[in-house]
Amino acid sequence: MSGGWNTIESDAGVFTYLIEKLGVKDIQFEELTTLEVSELQALGTIYGVIFLFKYPSGEKRSDTPKDGTYDHEAANTLFFPAQTIQNACGTQAIVSLLLNREGEVEIGKELKEFKEFAGDFPPELRGETLSNSDLIRETHNSFARSSPFIDETTRAATEDDDVFHFIAYTSINNKLYELDGLQPAPILHGDCTPTDFPSKIIPVLQRRIARYPETEIRFNLMACVRDLRIRAREIGDEDGLELQEDKRARWLWENSLRRHNFVGFISELLKGVVKAKLDEGNGAYDKWIEEAKARTKKQREKT
Repeated sequence: MSGGWNTIESDAGVFTYLIEKLGVKDIQFEELTTLEVSELQALGTIYGVIFLFKYPSGEKRSDTPKDGTYDHEAANTLFFPAQTIQNACGTQAIVSLLLNREGEVEIGKELKEFKEFAGDFPPELRGETLSNSDLIRETHNSFARSSPFIDETTRAATEDDDVFHFIAYTSINNKLYELDGLQPAPILHGDCTPTDFPSKIIPVLQRRIARYPETEIRFNLMACVRDLRIRAREIGDEDGLELQEDKRARWLWENSLRRHNFVGFISELLKGVVKAKLDEGNGAYDKWIEEAKARTKKQREKT
């Protein structure tokens, strides 16, 4: 049996390098900060969006979705895997989006073979196959943040946990679909050509967010787009190209930091600080502790 799936962050750099590691070419993710059609249109060629939201605890599956309609026929004709394992929804949403846009997107040899193998399965078996794919799981886990304290694959969720969920929206066969592995089928939101996608998806997202209290702001939206460096080269935008290359370098650095556990480093650093104070002698260590206590007390009084 395959190992567990760790939690990954909703981060454009994580998602971009994750799909590159899976063999996808000339695609990247961009975080969106507004629900403006113009912001999406400014990104050029868009293949879909990944939406992260707090999953309502205790919500029961209904015969009809709160928005749109279930397309049960599409559950079998599209690549729609049911989600069968915890923590896999981020990568599952990405894979579902990309495999349904094959032909426009170069998904690479490994994902192409995976789609050919699992494509004719029913949604539940597709989900099991995805969850048990060593390649996809290991690639997913390689972008999980290192933690020495919690093993997300074994910790049971509690009622106090905030559970977040990823889903994908994309235009397939000139229809706007919501791909959510926790639902019984893709949700159809009407006609939508790839060109119309920016103007059609924004109202759908606005209606979804409106179902939450006004105080709930924990949403994240990322667009799956054609590599912005390609467009910059095509139009001779040297400043734009440099900006994108700098962004890639920053993402690479941030991803490398996610893989490291810094507890040992911090422990050694603190040992060195304490040793330095002890070496000073003459009560320097005791004075240092008292000064720290005084600063803490002063800070508490301010608050």
